[in-house]
Amino acid sequence: MNPLIRDKCAVFGIYSLDKRAEIAKSIYYGLLSLQHRGQESAGIATYDGAQIYLGKSMGLVADVFPEEELKKFIGYTGIGHVRYSTTGESRLENAHPQLVDGKRGRLAIVHNGNLVNYSQLRKELELKGCKFQTTTDTEVIGLAIAMEEGDLTQAISRTMEKLEGSYSFIILTDKGEFAAVRDPFGFRPLCYGEDGKKFIFASETVAFDIVDASYVRDVEPGEIVVVNESGLQSNRPIKLTRTAYCMFEYVYFSRPDSILNGKSVYETRRKIGELLAQEHPVEADVIIPVPDSARPHSEGYASINRLPIVEGLVKNRYIGRTFIMPYQKARELLVRAKLNPVRSILKDRRVVLLDDSIVRGTTSKSIVELLKKAGAKEVHVRIGCPPIKSPCFYGIDMPTREELIASRRTIPTIASEINADSLGYLSIENLIQAIGFSKDELCLACLTGEYPTQIAAIKAEAQIANQVVVE
Repeated sequence: MNPLIRDKCAVFGIYSLDKRAEIAKSIYYGLLSLQHRGQESAGIATYDGAQIYLGKSMGLVADVFPEEELKKFIGYTGIGHVRYSTTGESRLENAHPQLVDGKRGRLAIVHNGNLVNYSQLRKELELKGCKFQTTTDTEVIGLAIAMEEGDLTQAISRTMEKLEGSYSFIILTDKGEFAAVRDPFGFRPLCYGEDGKKFIFASETVAFDIVDASYVRDVEPGEIVVVNESGLQSNRPIKLTRTAYCMFEYVYFSRPDSILNGKSVYETRRKIGELLAQEHPVEADVIIPVPDSARPHSEGYASINRLPIVEGLVKNRYIGRTFIMPYQKARELLVRAKLNPVRSILKDRRVVLLDDSIVRGTTSKSIVELLKKAGAKEVHVRIGCPPIKSPCFYGIDMPTREELIASRRTIPTIASEINADSLGYLSIENLIQAIGFSKDELCLACLTGEYPTQIAAIKAEAQIANQVVVE
């Protein structure tokens, strides 16, 4: 549970070959299953053969779309979104779906990711006379496509040639056209499922489970999937020699019951725990996972060192993921409100505390202090992600090097600052082994400083100047 790391949303879309179908409720339930990826706003757009119906608001899915509100969304095809902002402020006009108008007519778009060359593309579109209603990179993608000639696949292909960064997006036009697209590196997940005559696309496979659909496959990096009354057509205009699947999807973001790029998130996290126990054993009495993402890590760790797993931290289920809070002080207060120690378990015990990651170190310090005040004799921190040393420009909101404790401190110094009796991170080599892809198939930029795209590498280099390492 790291409240300081934030991802940018989830997308969901359905196209039914049965034009009498009403798909709004399925979109609603799909978004509910993806709520963990974004809690600032939610939105739905549907099409009934004549027009696009759009609704969105700030807040959680269940609050934005009560039963009566869902009845307004008629149609056999539609898209939905939950958001946390990275490019673009947290306000209603930046919520998705976003409607844009261009040469091709009107289209609605939902997007997960972050464009590295957003500013440059926006200026180019403004010079062509485009008027922007938001401050998001999603509107840039939508307008770029809307301004292109040719069929929808050709318009998207030409636009993809101009984009640098991460993107998985779904488009719905006022002509009933539907397309799902994933960037050529495959940074952000996008998968495809079916339910009878319905074609369904989502950021994670858990969305298929809740709408009783069957997972078919992942959308390939660089693939454009267009669905119409004739069925599904696939094009892959851009094929790179490597992929760059975000390792953080496996470590933290995705639900453990999801399958990403053919890999089980749960099994990956359990393997992380096993390798962490082999790499950093310690004499202790109990293992305590930080709820909820570290539970599979703990199971793997316990399978190697045979210590009991105990629920030494109780989570307040009525407080949402703390990464949605816009201010650092508010996040720190929410950590204390969200987690409470069980004193009877902790008294005079040596604890192995399992967590997914450390970013600034403030959350880890607060949790260690909670455990020690509750009576823990020792707290040995074990982290399922290697030290985060470099900023991310692909949609994870940890953008500056100065924020990252591991970019400017040694591991012993970090252990001292968070008041841990010992600190062990999983190595990059073992992380790669746990996920099951090669180094050249993953994006490890926040760990290594090696960026898959050029502009991101230039931006990172600019942040290195004057960096001081604290010994």
